[in-house]
Amino acid sequence: MPLDLDSGRGLLVALLPEIVLSAFAMLLVLVAAWRHREPGAQRQVGWIGLIGVLVTAATVAVLWKTGVHDEGLSTTVAVDAFRWAVDLIVLLGAALTILLSIDYLDREGIPVPEFHAMVLFATVGMMLLAGGADLFVVFLGLELMSVSVYVLAGINRRSAVGAEAALKYFLLGAFASAFFLYGIALVYGATGTTKLAVMAFQVGSLDLGTHPMLLAGLALLFVGFAFKVAAVPFHMWVPDVYDGAPSPVTVFMAAAVKAAAFGAFVRLLLMGFSSLHGTWDSVIWWLAAATMLVGNVIALVQRNLKRMLAYSSVAHAGYLLTALVSGSLAGAAAFLFYLLFYTLMTVGAFAVLIAKGRAGERDVTTDDLAGLAESDPWLAFAMAVSMLSLLGFPGTAGFIGKWYILTSATGSGYGILAAVMVLTSVISAGYYLPVIMAMYMKPPLHQQAHAELKLTALGRGMLVAVVAALLVFGVWPNLVLEAARNGSHAFMPAAATTIATPISPP
Repeated sequence: MPLDLDSGRGLLVALLPEIVLSAFAMLLVLVAAWRHREPGAQRQVGWIGLIGVLVTAATVAVLWKTGVHDEGLSTTVAVDAFRWAVDLIVLLGAALTILLSIDYLDREGIPVPEFHAMVLFATVGMMLLAGGADLFVVFLGLELMSVSVYVLAGINRRSAVGAEAALKYFLLGAFASAFFLYGIALVYGATGTTKLAVMAFQVGSLDLGTHPMLLAGLALLFVGFAFKVAAVPFHMWVPDVYDGAPSPVTVFMAAAVKAAAFGAFVRLLLMGFSSLHGTWDSVIWWLAAATMLVGNVIALVQRNLKRMLAYSSVAHAGYLLTALVSGSLAGAAAFLFYLLFYTLMTVGAFAVLIAKGRAGERDVTTDDLAGLAESDPWLAFAMAVSMLSLLGFPGTAGFIGKWYILTSATGSGYGILAAVMVLTSVISAGYYLPVIMAMYMKPPLHQQAHAELKLTALGRGMLVAVVAALLVFGVWPNLVLEAARNGSHAFMPAAATTIATPISPP
């Protein structure tokens, strides 16, 4: 079904998922304002928000299934399988965040129904970010996402560490946004456009590959994206912000925020600057190598589980960057596959951490899980599967994802980076396996060590689904692999539209 994005109807259909989710977000604001002080308001708003996410996901699935695509050139938003794939991953992260937070907010005494509205507004920003075919649309999505997540990080106003986390994220995020916006200005100055498809044509036809203004603008865009995906050396905010924010918000940042930022980064590189692959691949190479090494080595010395998972997320940003370095369709497909299951691994690990901890889970260490297999075998098994999948152990979806990334890197001639990925994955065993050893091979610290362990039926049901997905797709990944390949076809050269004459820059 072709769409004319220059018409109101075509643009309306292209933005239908964002419109649906925005309508639900505004509905949540009204319900939250109306019932703010009533008992149970937070739960009611949460369930309405979850319905909104599911309806939006169904809308995305229908658009993908019916083969909706744009006529000619994507000038404002992209209408392709890659966008729908990233949207579904982001919506999955949002849905799991809401499921985790409904009981968590009541338990922690944070009866703030607006929490769920902010999750939906952030998700709308993420969808715009991942689907933007114009740098101004990307920036709009980035800011909508960022402002909402700033609020979520400090949603517990009684927590000093939460306020500190929100302030650090806000200040550093503002600097990153400034870099990104200045990068847009320089790229526009060099190419005369902010539209990615037109930009790609301009770079090739006007031979701008060595234009200093374009390269400076691209470098600044890299800084903005590197901050959002937590790549070294722009990762320093991660441990403090992840540690200080409520755990469901940490899950949201580690999974959905990272997914959206990476999705926009991939589109920028493969749609706007694919002809400059020989220029930016070395930058991605070093970013990936440094991120994998630093994230894994620092995670080794962490005993606080929440901080360990924070540095683990930095390391996984390096793995995802490794998928991008080739600039190929295979790399884009590997990126989509790994991104989906990284979201599930992260949710699985944090769900167990939430069940074990209290007051933000900042004091839970590896030793605190000692003997968990005796007290609650199911939770111990779920945590073990999540840890093994993050490690990339055979039989889990994490292994298939890492294998797919390694295949795309080695097939494109980046064997050394693939070797770095293998080495750092081995290093990660030094902090993933001790968690499993503590649960299964050590006695509890005392008889009542796990007496307060609690996960509701809702949380356990969600955890069952997550663990089942990690195991089932670890041995039968074909369905998801095919969907990932389909998503990567959005960047096939045959899909490009030729422009008659180049546009002279101003």
